[in-house]
Amino acid sequence: MIKRFVKNFNDTVGVMQNSSFAKRLWVFVPVFLILVLLTVLIYNHYADFTWNNFLAGFNQEFLVFFAIGVFAQLVDGTLGMGYGATSTSFLLAYGVPPAVSSTGVHVAEMFTTGASAISHHKFGNINKKLVKHLLIPGVLGSITGAYLLADVIDGDVIKPFIAVYMMVLAFIIIKKALVKNIVKKKTKRLDLLASFGGFMDSVGGGGWGPIVTSTLLGRGRNPRYTIGSVNAAEFAVSFASGVTFMIFGGISGWQVIIGLIMGGVIAAPLAAFLVNKIQRKPMMIIVGILIIILSLRTLSKLL
Repeated sequence: MIKRFVKNFNDTVGVMQNSSFAKRLWVFVPVFLILVLLTVLIYNHYADFTWNNFLAGFNQEFLVFFAIGVFAQLVDGTLGMGYGATSTSFLLAYGVPPAVSSTGVHVAEMFTTGASAISHHKFGNINKKLVKHLLIPGVLGSITGAYLLADVIDGDVIKPFIAVYMMVLAFIIIKKALVKNIVKKKTKRLDLLASFGGFMDSVGGGGWGPIVTSTLLGRGRNPRYTIGSVNAAEFAVSFASGVTFMIFGGISGWQVIIGLIMGGVIAAPLAAFLVNKIQRKPMMIIVGILIIILSLRTLSKLL
């Protein structure tokens, strides 16, 4: 059923793809959804947005979250992976609870991935056909994972498992960086890959990029268009999981969310510009090692 739905969706988008209106949608849709989300958040939580609360929020902790947002978006925008893994690892190591960190990361990603998608579109980094194949399965997987974490799973119980999962993602990133002479192969079952990536991203607080991007790059796909396309699809995945977290778990940790959003939105255009101008393999190894260190630090606090 999912496969038939994806096929119908792809056929519909395919008809629209060559029209100028369809081209504008790649910018209009993220902008529109972000503005609607911002309006809803302010309307529902306007009491939290008082001037005193706003000024009180700009302290040392906010700067930490802001810096995490900048760094995580630079990693994600240039490597096509690592925003969730990097930001979640930093937040857990800093002492932020799993439910707050995962909610904060995904609500922030609703804004940062929108900015990233627009930036990648502007720099011509998107393969629209690939985005269509990833979109619906990724969204369905992310909604399922977000619901389980927000309403079923105890965040404190799975915190050590998340730390271990982050280390697994880090090893995947490092392994992909060390692979030489990648032979291009056709990627089968993109729908299953996207569903699994979306599910693990919601439950673990990261994983869409390391699972989806690394697999596609490992099959020999062009890095520029793979990174841009996976980032564009990630906007829908993050938006779906973020809305699910908001419905079933509510919103908490505003300082975390605002810091990540501001840092990520500022860094998104720079990351899209740098995607073809940096040495990816050394950076992937550095990011992987950093995530392992942060995860080990989180585990050491729990043992």
